[in-house]
Amino acid sequence: MEASLLIQSIGGLVVLLAILLFILLKPKAPKEIKENKIVSSTGPKKRTDLEFIKQIIKDKNSSKNDLSDAVDMVIKYHGNIPAKLGTRTNPKFDEYMAIFVALCRHRKATKDVVLKLDRELVSRNPAYKSEINDAITKGLNSRG
Repeated sequence: MEASLLIQSIGGLVVLLAILLFILLKPKAPKEIKENKIVSSTGPKKRTDLEFIKQIIKDKNSSKNDLSDAVDMVIKYHGNIPAKLGTRTNPKFDEYMAIFVALCRHRKATKDVVLKLDRELVSRNPAYKSEINDAITKGLNSRG
């Protein structure tokens, strides 16, 4: 009696292990960026927050047009970086630096897109010229 109970327990554990391995090793679909529209009471609005723009730029499947649109959104909606705190950069500038590095590292980013973002942000924020140049240099140097 004890032997049959032991065999049934081992069989149950093997089945449970097989189910867990199937769940763990099941191929996952690539993560897709959600639709860039927010539905509100006034109707659909296009998402323009920096977090969403960073998602587009960091997505390896973004096309050249997606990157260009993302750069246009940065310029249009977030073109003015908050003022420096004395000689230190504003903590919000770290988000812009992450965008520059991700854009420079993206395999489909062209020089025109990077230069467009660089020139527009430098012209609108001359106090950050050296920091923007450093961010671009860091991004280009980290490119494979």
